[in-house]
Amino acid sequence: MKPSTRLPGPRGVAQVRHLRQIFRNPSSALDELRSTYGPVCGLGFGPARLAIVGDPVMLRELFSMPSERFRWGHKFNVLGFVVGPGSMIVSDGEDHRRRRSSVQTAFSRKRLNGWIPMIVDRTDHAIDHLAASAEPGGQVDLTPIVRTLVLTIAVHAFFGETFAERSGEIARLFERPQAYLESPTIRQLPHPLPFTARARVRADRRALDAILDTEIAQRRTEPTSDPLDLLAALAHDNSLSDAEIRDQVVTLIGAGYDTTAAAMAWMLWRSTTTPSIWSQLRAEADDVFGPLDHSATEDDAAPPDHSTLARLGYANRVMRESLRLHPPGAISPREAAESIQIGGHTIPKGTLVLWSAYLAGRDPNSWPDPLEFEPDRFSHLTPEQQAVTDQAWVPFGRGARNCIGFALAQMELTLIIARLAQRLDLTPPTTTIPRPVGMVINRPTGGAPFAITPRSTR
Repeated sequence: MKPSTRLPGPRGVAQVRHLRQIFRNPSSALDELRSTYGPVCGLGFGPARLAIVGDPVMLRELFSMPSERFRWGHKFNVLGFVVGPGSMIVSDGEDHRRRRSSVQTAFSRKRLNGWIPMIVDRTDHAIDHLAASAEPGGQVDLTPIVRTLVLTIAVHAFFGETFAERSGEIARLFERPQAYLESPTIRQLPHPLPFTARARVRADRRALDAILDTEIAQRRTEPTSDPLDLLAALAHDNSLSDAEIRDQVVTLIGAGYDTTAAAMAWMLWRSTTTPSIWSQLRAEADDVFGPLDHSATEDDAAPPDHSTLARLGYANRVMRESLRLHPPGAISPREAAESIQIGGHTIPKGTLVLWSAYLAGRDPNSWPDPLEFEPDRFSHLTPEQQAVTDQAWVPFGRGARNCIGFALAQMELTLIIARLAQRLDLTPPTTTIPRPVGMVINRPTGGAPFAITPRSTR
């Protein structure tokens, strides 16, 4: 069959409305475009030409193509201003391979397993603080608490306990850059003007670089014995310059903690508004971690490890189901470096390809009752069902450009939701799931406000 020369999609002035919507609130735009044109469509013109790909079969084609057919350091990639031009996520070709390879060892299975006790311990400290400060039954937005927790875990995991002590300071320096990335595109146009949002972001990045320069120098003069300290490993690796090291550190922290926190907010909403989910999570956690009144006091209790994570099967399925419906990014861009053919369509060179885990996760041809929250859809799959599921479940992408921290994110989400369910009673303010919001990060409107009561240990 001869490939089509044009993708389906809106024409004329209708494109302007869809273009504005896709860069303001992509989830609602994707729903509308799919209902009219299907899971793959094109819109825009000239340098603002887009191709949206949300069909799982076409995504498999896309992910299997050589990376050289695409560019990530393109003119529309606004992340480079925050994470730096040397970041692996805005790099192409050999630069990307070298920079990604330099940090890949941080995510070895041995390191991941080594972080499990720390994640549970940090989660327990956050719950202790929350239980002590919240009035019984009082409503608390868990979003900032979870963001702080996930940031602390990430900093501790990548750069050791000493560096983790500065998590509060680091979090403040990430606040304005993260908010800036969610601002309208027109406000992110490059300029050198002082006293503007962009100037303040530059100042925050300089302050963060100063912290990192000090830490890098210290690790070179005073080698650490911490086997989990990635910054020490990078400081003694001659493959990266100091500027590149800084950009990878900012990437690992910035690209991971806000997305994971948003995913946790969605998990909390889904787990507390779907009947029996919270109680099933709690029952499993009691079985895996031990009874609540014993686990925190027994001196001989075994610390959590990889076997603990493996036994949290239901929590893992809740995590997967939540990410299916609410991936951290509704769209992810890459620019076609040459004309490509996909699904019987031709996508011209220079087109910004927006692949969508959001559309793939709600694809009616891949998922029975796709809008229903049903964690056990991931249980007892036949080989054929598993193949379809693997193809359509892509919240972290696939291939050489997938999210480098995907394993840590899944591990964090599984352990944190299990421990929260075991130790807290959460009551949502409504049974209606919030609307999604956010251009870069897909998060629930209004955060995650819940009435909180510590679970009785009687």
